[in-house]
Amino acid sequence: MNPIRAVSASGGNLTEWTENGMAEILKGKPAADAIDTAVKARADALIQRGIAPTLAIIRVGDDPDDCAYERGAMKRCSRLGISVRNVVFTDSVRQETIMDSIDVLNEDPNVDGILMLLPLPGNLNTRKACEELSPSKDVDGVTQGSCAYLYSGYGTGFAPCTAEACIELLKYYQVPMKGSRIVVVGRSLVIGKPVSMLLLNENATVTVCHSKTVDLPSVTREADIVIAALGRPEFLDGNYFREGQTVVDVGINWSEEKQKLVGDVRFDEAEKIVSRITPVPGGVGSVTTAVLCAHVVKAAEMRL
Repeated sequence: MNPIRAVSASGGNLTEWTENGMAEILKGKPAADAIDTAVKARADALIQRGIAPTLAIIRVGDDPDDCAYERGAMKRCSRLGISVRNVVFTDSVRQETIMDSIDVLNEDPNVDGILMLLPLPGNLNTRKACEELSPSKDVDGVTQGSCAYLYSGYGTGFAPCTAEACIELLKYYQVPMKGSRIVVVGRSLVIGKPVSMLLLNENATVTVCHSKTVDLPSVTREADIVIAALGRPEFLDGNYFREGQTVVDVGINWSEEKQKLVGDVRFDEAEKIVSRITPVPGGVGSVTTAVLCAHVVKAAEMRL
C-alpha cells in the first residue's frame, strides 16, 4: 500500500503515514545492529594493536532491573570483542568501599570505561559516588565533567547513553532533525536535558516541556518530533499528537493494570495518529547498550 505524503502543520519536513492510519514502527534492533557493525570493526582494530577495550560494571545489590541491564550489556560486549569486569557489592556496602573501588578502576590503565548501575541504595550517596568517576571513563555521562563536555563541547566526557540512543535511532531511520521543531517532554539530567543539547547540536529547534507546562498538548501538537521522557506511564494520550509526527518514547514503566511494560505514550492511541513511533519495549532501550559499547571503544581509542 502506498503511503500518503503530507507537509507537517508547522511547515517542517515532509512526513508520511500509511493509508490504514497506522504509524511506521521504529524498532531499535536495526539501529543497534548498525552501530554494532561499526563498533565491532573498531574493536577488532584495537585488539590487533594490542589494546583490549574493557568495561567495568559496578553493581550494588541484586535489583532485577540492574541485573537485566548488566546481562544485556555483557552479552553485547562479548559479541563485539569488549571485555567486561564485574564489580559487585551487597546492599550493605559502605560508601568508602565504593569510593575506593572507583579509584582503583580510575587508575587502572586497562579499564577504558566504567558503568555504575544507578541509583545506588538509599544508604549510599549516589551523587558523591558519581563524581568520583573519571570523566574520561564515565561512559554513561553521569559526572559533572561529562555534563560540562555535553553543554560546552570542551573537555572529556560522554553523553548519557539513552539520550544519545534517541539521536542514533532518528539518524538510522533518516528522520530529519535539522530545522525541525522538536518538543522534549521531560527535563531530567539523564535524558531530557542532555537529549535537548544533542538535538541542538543537530540544528533542531528544541522546546523543553514537563508535567507543569501549561496546556502541554497544544505544545506537543506543534512539533515535528516529540520525545517523551517524562517517566510517567502512558501520560501522553492521543490528544497530545497530530498526523505526520514522529514520536520517540523513552519511558519504560511497569503497568500493574496491563501487567506489562509500557512507555510514557499511550501507544495504541498515538499509533493511529502519528507517522512514526518507537515501541516499548524494543525501541530506544534496544539502542542504549549499543551506544554504551560505542563509548567504551571510543575511550579505548583515546588510549592511543
